[in-house]
Amino acid sequence: MEDVGQILDSLLAVVVVAVLAPLLLGLLPRFAVPQVVLLLAGGMAIGPQGADLAAPQAVQPLADVGLGFVFLLAGYEIDQRLARRDAGRKALLAWLLSAVLALGIVAGLAALGVVRAFVPVAIALTTTAFGTLLPVLRDAGLLRGRLGAYLLAGGAVGELLPILAIALFLGATNRWVALASLAAVGVLAVLLSAVPRVLRRAGRVARVVAERQHETSQLTLRATVLLLVLLLAVTDEVHLDAVLGAFVAGMVLRRWAGAGAPVLEEKLDVIAYGFFVPLFFVYSGMTIDLRSIASEPLRLVLFTVLLVVVRGLPALLVYRRVLPLRDRVQVALVTATALPLLVALAQIGLRNGTMLAENAAALVGAGVLTVLVLPTMAVALHRSRPEPEPEHGRASAG
Repeated sequence: MEDVGQILDSLLAVVVVAVLAPLLLGLLPRFAVPQVVLLLAGGMAIGPQGADLAAPQAVQPLADVGLGFVFLLAGYEIDQRLARRDAGRKALLAWLLSAVLALGIVAGLAALGVVRAFVPVAIALTTTAFGTLLPVLRDAGLLRGRLGAYLLAGGAVGELLPILAIALFLGATNRWVALASLAAVGVLAVLLSAVPRVLRRAGRVARVVAERQHETSQLTLRATVLLLVLLLAVTDEVHLDAVLGAFVAGMVLRRWAGAGAPVLEEKLDVIAYGFFVPLFFVYSGMTIDLRSIASEPLRLVLFTVLLVVVRGLPALLVYRRVLPLRDRVQVALVTATALPLLVALAQIGLRNGTMLAENAAALVGAGVLTVLVLPTMAVALHRSRPEPEPEHGRASAG
């Protein structure tokens, strides 16, 4: 009974933080920070190194589902024709330049003895918090037009390719097992993509699904949750492969939805952003090692600068011919924002003993700073954009 009481007490504290974060932003409109920062800060406040009102392990299973929803929604947002478009090709080139830059910098840090976990840190510097940024970018109107296409492409590539790299290089002790895992997830995705066609042939089943997707049944939404939990269960042997599974689930789901995508997306927003996703970020705040950050503040500064340099500089160069300077700076700021994968990479490095505790804490702390500062700067640049001159004004002038 004590365990049940601890779980309920921890869940209560987490839900209180999840409610207070948007309420505070609503009451203080000039307090312009992304909601995720308040959720992380609230997690730090109630966690073991704060007021100790909640235990991370008590809410970890729900937080894992929340992490799954973060990446499911990120995968859902990806246009699968991305690679055939200029925005997708440039995003891929920018990420490859970031990877080369990260490898060179981390090699130097390893030679100096600053870094022990070469691969996890190098991958960490190439990540983008696409799932975390989606609500911020959507609310600010940054996903519309030409700039929106490049932001979506840069964010998607900056999340998908590091996930693949993590699954390949860190997700299993045996490289062939890792490749087999990736192949299995791909095969499962193809099989799941065929389910709607099978249902259409089974006319009665299709009618039942159509009739029971609203009101109390919510069959489509329940099937979505089933898809997510199924892929998380299949890839659960290694936590980061579960992230890949959730990302693939989102891409599959986009194909499933078809004409019903707007309705399903609204329902996913409710269940994900209404409960599971904020719970994950509060949990992440509870697990941050504040003492290590306080004892090694220069590491925090170092990794924050490196995240901006490694992801930002290639964006400024690659998009030079297609975007004006203001837009390129916005792409650089957005793609340099990282957090969920940093949390996962830090946990992997600590679990297998390859990452120094102070580097794990500094990486997560740097991710928090990028989420706090960089999207806010990108939104401010967007809002300060000069308004286009009205058409009738130009006509009368002539």
